Amino acid sequence: MITSRSRACRSILPGPCRPGETEPLHQHDTGRLRAHLQRVPDPRSCRGRWYPLVGLLLVCACAVVSGARTITEITEWGQRATTTVVEQLGIRRHLPGRRRAPSHATLTRLLAALDGDALDAAIGAYLAGCDHTDVVGRGTGSAPRPAIAVDGKALSGSARRQQRHRHLLSAVTHAPTITLAQREAGAKTNETAALRPLLEPLDLAGTVVTFDALHSVKDQVRWLVQEKKTHYIAVIKGNQPTASAQVKALPWEQVPVAHTVSGTGHGRRESRSVETMAIAANLGGIAFPEARLALRIHRRRKESGKRQTRETV
Repeated sequence: MITSRSRACRSILPGPCRPGETEPLHQHDTGRLRAHLQRVPDPRSCRGRWYPLVGLLLVCACAVVSGARTITEITEWGQRATTTVVEQLGIRRHLPGRRRAPSHATLTRLLAALDGDALDAAIGAYLAGCDHTDVVGRGTGSAPRPAIAVDGKALSGSARRQQRHRHLLSAVTHAPTITLAQREAGAKTNETAALRPLLEPLDLAGTVVTFDALHSVKDQVRWLVQEKKTHYIAVIKGNQPTASAQVKALPWEQVPVAHTVSGTGHGRRESRSVETMAIAANLGGIAFPEARLALRIHRRRKESGKRQTRETV
């Protein structure tokens, strides 16, 4: 994980991937990625600018898919790259007649000053247009609908003595895991305001968007269903007291368990059971817009050395 002053470094690095798990970046991929990266504004002064911005970003991208995790490793990858590779990435020839890869200081200054939102948008558009375009396509027939999770996380390594962690809001596909969009939310309380700008550029028709209780806001849900033509799964908690009371009061004891799953990981064993119940408007409905189905998830969790806990959502 890069601990730079700017979250632009985080945009270049893949989130859930580890070295060796990232897909290769072929020559035709760099051409498509180049077209998207050209939309990123260059924060540098025109005077003394030697390396083109797109060339520098392509060096970072190729280094990352080769396993680089820090700016130092990205720099070393560029220094080891052949003249042919560096030339194809757009690095200009130096006066002595040799092509020289950018230094550690050059990459650090660039990534610290880069517009992180613009870089996120460019990379997200590139990923959405790759071979897995069916991830954001329309759900048809009996096939599972494509699902996109919206969640916010603090950026590891971004905190400083006078600065809190940078907080990012991301839209990530469930399978395969692809970050389609990402924006800085500022603080966790600002995530709700960042939802629309995050999802506005995406084609969500026919997909299922999942989010936690923080985003379970009626206006946001109406916008998703009526304008973006998407389905949703919202977590209902105390911030929607009327809907929460209505869902809890449903006759769940009369509903059979629809699905169960269990697994072990992260030092604990967890099992889940799911019940579903129709709550369409013609069946009485609840005080939540466009609601058609209620789901109750019951979790049982047993951590090593601790008592079993239970939770119903």
